[in-house]
Amino acid sequence: MAKLRVAGTWSGVLDEVDLENWTVPMLREEVAKRSNVPAGSIKLICAGRMLKDGDGTEKLSELGIKANSKILASRVAVDEGKSLKDAEELNQRLARVKEAVVALSTRHTDGALPLEDFNMEIEDQLGNKLHLPESDRQALMMGLMLHTNGKGLIRKGKFRDALEVLNMAEESFSLCNPKTIELVDNIAMLQMDMVWCYFMLKDIACLSVAGVRLDKARDGFERAHGKDASRLKLLQAGNSSELAVYMRLELLEAVVAYHSGQLEKSRRYLMSAQTKYKRLQVSDEVLSVVMGMGFKENEAKRALRINNQDVERAVDFLVEERARKALKREENLKRQAEILQGAKKVWCYTLEESCGYPTIEWIGLHRVSIHCQFLIVYSRCHLHSILR
Repeated sequence: MAKLRVAGTWSGVLDEVDLENWTVPMLREEVAKRSNVPAGSIKLICAGRMLKDGDGTEKLSELGIKANSKILASRVAVDEGKSLKDAEELNQRLARVKEAVVALSTRHTDGALPLEDFNMEIEDQLGNKLHLPESDRQALMMGLMLHTNGKGLIRKGKFRDALEVLNMAEESFSLCNPKTIELVDNIAMLQMDMVWCYFMLKDIACLSVAGVRLDKARDGFERAHGKDASRLKLLQAGNSSELAVYMRLELLEAVVAYHSGQLEKSRRYLMSAQTKYKRLQVSDEVLSVVMGMGFKENEAKRALRINNQDVERAVDFLVEERARKALKREENLKRQAEILQGAKKVWCYTLEESCGYPTIEWIGLHRVSIHCQFLIVYSRCHLHSILR
């Protein structure tokens, strides 16, 4: 048994403290009892560092506390004590998710999911850097990488494995500040990918869950894009970059409605999806015009769809996109040089190597996306929305 000297909220000596068996919560409870205050309002400091509960199993001796150690006990507001506890719980959840990510990467990507080797930068639509708290940054990074890996598994037809990874991505995103994450549509996209896995697994038991997830997806798109995509149309000057996304959502909603016996509702969704599908069709005439200017068929089709078949706007879009990519390559090269100067050895992983999924192109103002070269992850968010 050992003695601990306590000062602050309560001053005195704690006799017969078993350092090999006592934990921080037990010590806090004892000090709180002697101070006649709630345990959640007590903060303990020893040797200049705050004693945290951790997982509740670490013994005082393991934390470096010895006989006759001096403990400073201070009282914090209940809200502050709760926030400290919440922050600690968040860090524990992050650690658990990270362990799961490593385990999943070993199973699905040959162990190549180098979380420590990725850096992430968040930008608004003007290219201005936005700064997130470290916990949000880590959670968002893991969510993005897991979502990308899950989509790669979907492409390989491994729907059950994909669903497991996508569930973990959802858990990662849930650790972010809701006010930040609701401004982008990544979670809405994630919900649709999970519903697609349900359908491909032909699991009728997931029908009700699929409906709930699609409701979440629609709500998420409305928050990110505005009512009837009004904010999206304003920011993109009338472009239709997300038309295919809404078509896909309505097709999934139609399937759920049909199997739920809501035939009229299913018909409405199908009719709306068909209208969007027709708008996405590109005529051979305008396609040949854009391709004749030196662009590949796939990028020409995409540009024409985004710009409502307008050849001039489609060409301008492709030219600006190439300029953006060229500028980003220059920035990546500059950053690579900085990394090489600051370290003797740097392992660079492409997204395909780390997640088993090819490079993602820039896909919209409202979506956080991974830019894989030289360890950088970018987000296209709305600065005015975040400051709102």
